[in-house]
Amino acid sequence: MSLMDQLGQAVGGMLGGNSNQNPLLQALTGLLGQNSSVGGLAGLVQTFQKNGLGDIVNSWVGTGKNLPVTPQQIQQGLGGDLLSQLATKAGISTEVAGTQLAGLLPDLVDKLTPTGKIEAGGLEQLLKMFQEK
Repeated sequence: MSLMDQLGQAVGGMLGGNSNQNPLLQALTGLLGQNSSVGGLAGLVQTFQKNGLGDIVNSWVGTGKNLPVTPQQIQQGLGGDLLSQLATKAGISTEVAGTQLAGLLPDLVDKLTPTGKIEAGGLEQLLKMFQEK
């Protein structure tokens, strides 16, 4: 089992689902990997900031309350091309992907940044944390 498969299972468990049943979550964990085209979690956060949603994404990273996000804001934050890529990998429409990501991303980013900072190796640390439980 690859690191991304293990991570997908860990994140799926963390969010109350099974990533094997959620292809969008599998695509998202690939996106958050350090070697992804986006640049991992830091790149994802920068993409949202660059696209005018800095306040929202910064709330997910910070230690305070997570601001909600709409499917339309997910499309704005990720950009249409990236959302389309995730939707295609997951085998769903961009509208469904936006809706699902609006529910997944705030909690996922929050859990990957428990100290309020983006740290190198955050995904690997998360995986290790779940393997120890």
